[in-house]
Amino acid sequence: MKTLKPKYRRILIKLSGEALGGTEAVGICPEAIHDMAKQIAQVRTLGVQIVIVVGGGNIYRGLPGSERGIERATGDYMGMLATVINALALQDALEKIGVATRVQTAITMSQLAEPFIRRRAVRHLEKGRVVIFGGGTGNPYFSTDTAAALRANEIGAEVILKATKVDGIYDSDPFKNAKAKRFAQISYIEALQKQLKVMDSTAFSLCMDNRMPIIVFDLFKPGNLRRVVLGEKVGTLVTT
Repeated sequence: MKTLKPKYRRILIKLSGEALGGTEAVGICPEAIHDMAKQIAQVRTLGVQIVIVVGGGNIYRGLPGSERGIERATGDYMGMLATVINALALQDALEKIGVATRVQTAITMSQLAEPFIRRRAVRHLEKGRVVIFGGGTGNPYFSTDTAAALRANEIGAEVILKATKVDGIYDSDPFKNAKAKRFAQISYIEALQKQLKVMDSTAFSLCMDNRMPIIVFDLFKPGNLRRVVLGEKVGTLVTT
């Protein structure tokens, strides 16, 4: 029997908060989280080291909050706390199916999680544990996309897998335009010039400067995460 060999040894998965909210994209959907946990466990059995950065948009977003009267920095800190709630929920789902997991946060909260320490995170990965990063970068005005780009480079990930509800990057919104064109591969410069919503500009620039490839794919299609890790042409690859 042929042994499946993954294309990547160490990956970072960027999960949006909305993905954890299921079809409603609000709150925490146990079914959605358990499905994600199963897909992550499948990839882990291939010997892949997995880091996850979670968003918090299903609970709270700082920028919309600031537009409604909450001070921007305060709102961003509230959003960071929301990401920790999501990280703990995902940890619970993973450990219930036997996947050893550690949560590290950019904001110290020792009763709930470890502080982010790069070398400790890498050691967890070497021991086969899944590491979930919560709390964004720990700074207001930076998104969890930026946190994903930063952590991917810090821990030596080979690729960022940006999990979404669409099967890649399109030249326009595929939900509004039936003729929208999907890109199989696109360069950083072209994505910036076309103003495609891959990540925010800070995160995207960090990936471009450090030649960190990004694959945007549909997490909600069963088995897609595993296919991406095995090197199948799934979603859209953003590279040089």
